Amino acid sequence: MTALLSSRIQDTPHPELFFESYPPEGFPRFAWTTRPAGLPLQAWTTETTHRDGQQGGLPLTVEQGVMLYDLMCAFTGDSGALRQAEFFVYRSSDRAMLEAALARFQDGTPVEPTTWIRATRKDAELVSILGVRETGMLASASDYHTFYKFKPAGRQGAAHAYLGAVAAVLDAGLRPRLHLEDATRAPREFLLPFVEAVQELCSTYGEAQRPKFRLCDTMGLGLPYDFVAWPRSVPGMVRELRAQGVEGAFLEFHPHNDTHLAVANCLAAVLAGCAAINGTLLGKGERTGNAALEGVLLHLIGMDFFERAQPDFHVLNDLAALYETLGHGVPAKYPLYGKDAHRTRAGIHADGLNKFWPMYAPFDVPKLLGRPLELSLTKDSGLAGLIFLIKSHTGIELPKTHVGLHALNAELAVEFDAGRQTAVEWEEIATRVYPLINAQASEAEHS
Repeated sequence: MTALLSSRIQDTPHPELFFESYPPEGFPRFAWTTRPAGLPLQAWTTETTHRDGQQGGLPLTVEQGVMLYDLMCAFTGDSGALRQAEFFVYRSSDRAMLEAALARFQDGTPVEPTTWIRATRKDAELVSILGVRETGMLASASDYHTFYKFKPAGRQGAAHAYLGAVAAVLDAGLRPRLHLEDATRAPREFLLPFVEAVQELCSTYGEAQRPKFRLCDTMGLGLPYDFVAWPRSVPGMVRELRAQGVEGAFLEFHPHNDTHLAVANCLAAVLAGCAAINGTLLGKGERTGNAALEGVLLHLIGMDFFERAQPDFHVLNDLAALYETLGHGVPAKYPLYGKDAHRTRAGIHADGLNKFWPMYAPFDVPKLLGRPLELSLTKDSGLAGLIFLIKSHTGIELPKTHVGLHALNAELAVEFDAGRQTAVEWEEIATRVYPLINAQASEAEHS
């Protein structure tokens, strides 16, 4: 058997840990074989929790909405990773949130407040006096909408109504941002001519009112592949709009996660040339939620964006805590920020964490996210698992010879031997651990 392997697998004195892809100090990187030709020079995100998050059932008081905006600003800092947040304008509470955000933005905060309206002249007149520079406008693009939402039904009537609202927004001195709803079920024969008509209408208004277009994968049906036919190919649709003269900086992608592809589709859109991704921090939104921007940004960092400064992912722990108070806490197994996102229960994993913690961590989670690598004790975790769990929560590594540590481990072993099936979590043993730590500190002080 040794002879069978010796000619095929060569031993090496040092491990190959692929630091180009998995740098010890940062998020995983894209080790490009070929850098995509259409990749934008910059990429960023925009936020819609005040709109789509509320629309999806997130209850926000004015105070909470302002707190949410402040957390967005703290998260992005001077990185340019999150540039805008959109607000509803139809209720007095929403307008109060918007006014507070606008006041902060005028004082120098990094996230620009924008609005969202239906594509009607009446709504355009409403936002013209609010002090924003840009407004999103609902422009349903699929025949699912233009034939079954409008009366009389059809593409011409819908397009005419949208263009009238665009004209009103332009006359009010604002930049229109056309939300092409249900784009991944929209006919090319409507979407592309409509985009062209909007561009022509805006052409005489100057650069400050140059239109933006948001491709909305409203039902989460888009696919991140070039080899899929219109309208399901997200990169294909992005490239068609780019070919029609829409620059990447004026193009956004807004997916929902109904079929588990929101983040994948976002990355496909960026790789095809779309500069802006619209979603929500921690993925709030209608039904299964919007694209989770923290996941998108993690991968955009891996694409070499935000080299000058990165967003502060630690701030999202405060956002998760805020959502917990609203009764909309992050699910336990939600990626990155769920209670169990970095928790292992397998004894073999506990042993691996003690021997070399990166073995069971995707990156330096405590440093980059401000969250501990968790371990839940089982009958197989042993003394090593207990040592790791205590160190991960307190920073103190008790020696294997510690008498109290052995006693606690023996107590847990008795519970498992008696038939306990559930794992022991930190919260359960914390009150038993701190006296051990205090005793250890006292012994060190008097030694």
